[in-house]
Amino acid sequence: MSGVLYPLGLKLEGLRVLVVGGGSVATRRVPALLDAGARVVLVSPALTPALQGFVDAGRITWIDRRFEASDVDGAWLVHVAVDDRLAAAAVSAAARERRVFCVRADDRHAATAWTPAVTRHGPVTVAVLGGGAPKRAVAVRDAIREYLATADEPAGEAERGKGAVALVGGGPGDPELITVKGRRLLAAADVVVVDRLAPGLLLDELRPDVEVVDASKIPYGPARTQEEINAVLVERALAGHRVVRLKGGDPYLFGRGGEELLACAEAGVPVTVVPGVTSALAAPAAAGIPVTHRGVAHELVVVSGHLRPGHPESKVDWSALGRLKGTICVLMGLKNLPLIAEALMAGGRSGDTPAAVVADATTSVQHVTHATLATVAEAAAQVKPPAVVVIGDVVGVLAATRV
Repeated sequence: MSGVLYPLGLKLEGLRVLVVGGGSVATRRVPALLDAGARVVLVSPALTPALQGFVDAGRITWIDRRFEASDVDGAWLVHVAVDDRLAAAAVSAAARERRVFCVRADDRHAATAWTPAVTRHGPVTVAVLGGGAPKRAVAVRDAIREYLATADEPAGEAERGKGAVALVGGGPGDPELITVKGRRLLAAADVVVVDRLAPGLLLDELRPDVEVVDASKIPYGPARTQEEINAVLVERALAGHRVVRLKGGDPYLFGRGGEELLACAEAGVPVTVVPGVTSALAAPAAAGIPVTHRGVAHELVVVSGHLRPGHPESKVDWSALGRLKGTICVLMGLKNLPLIAEALMAGGRSGDTPAAVVADATTSVQHVTHATLATVAEAAAQVKPPAVVVIGDVVGVLAATRV
């Protein structure tokens, strides 16, 4: 591609966008397309776990096969996210024949559209087109981002060539809820090992040369083992890379951050821990539910519902929780919610206790289901993870203020 670029912003809400490829490049690009409201159709024989999560949630349409020229029909934009030049050329040829702009990850000079280096700050989105110099574009973008964020922290704990790991809590979903330090370390990273629940839009801001390792754990589905994740962190850091382990929520709240820190410490790898906003607090807050409130609740319990009540490996005393009067926030508890509700009521908690399920908290598709402890399992039967279950009188305390 040659000549002068014409900068343009696309309004993709409700429009069909075709993505060809189901690997790491697609994993980076799809969240931004979804955030723009595009109807994403993805064609690929295989998907990363993170993309599979979007499919399972009904947010993208997956065509499980190799590309066919007719896939471009009806598309307003095409993203080619494969590194096979012949396959990519076939896609862009089909797009050109149909007069559809096409972005190519393998060869920007053969593309008819380029993705810019992007940074977002509140309602402001800044896009920088490199004009053949993508590293310069990223440098300009980063300078603008630092100016907008007025960040004044040091450049990072690890110098180039000296490997280190940062365990970064990305927050509950909204990319603006990551901390300033977490965002700075992410911008400086050479390798990003990312969870399915980490804010996907942050991946769209990474430098083109950053290695993205998908460490997603689909509930009751495909997942990397914790040992594999530990090995990736250690190996990349020992090779001299600055590694960010980007997690949803907080690294130490059901995030296995402690296990990862121990693995790095045993290998002599320095680790920085950056706390994150946990969904246990953020999801209720985003739904208008204060987890504590004067005169209503003075205690809060955050509990994992991953293992059913009575499971031999469970460490949770559900009967004791049922005797509490305060707020209970259950993470990873959708599958076992009927048994959890029964156990809490058997322990003494009234079935009339207000309850709510907050799904996809702080994102554009957040959904809240209100019920009681006795009815919440049935009311949330069709809700898909990630979701936080909130039980307690605080659920209704601000109801009059909700619009």
